[in-house]
Amino acid sequence: MNDIDTQPTDNSNTMAKAVYILYLVSIVVGITGIIGVILAYVNRDEAPQWLKSHYQFLIRTFWIGLLFSVIGAILMIVLIGWIVIIFTLIWLIIRCAKGLQLLDKKQPHPDPTTWMF
Repeated sequence: MNDIDTQPTDNSNTMAKAVYILYLVSIVVGITGIIGVILAYVNRDEAPQWLKSHYQFLIRTFWIGLLFSVIGAILMIVLIGWIVIIFTLIWLIIRCAKGLQLLDKKQPHPDPTTWMF
């Protein structure tokens, strides 16, 4: 691996930042989350090593968030689903905010496999 692959450039994190933003917009317009995860899958293999952790975090955020949302939707029958859905929204916002902060500092995500924050 040469120095070019390990040094962050100004444009290297643009697509990852776009995916974080698409996830946040998906709170209002749900389809943007699907677009975001597709972009994450497409761009992760060509990304520098420090950015691959963000793509892994983004992909896991989509799938875990989808799981929480489905569980919340099923539990709507017994009304506890609202609590799960609200938790999922807060969880998504915190994960995206944390990821964006690390991305702005050009730092890899310290634990991209976590289920929480």
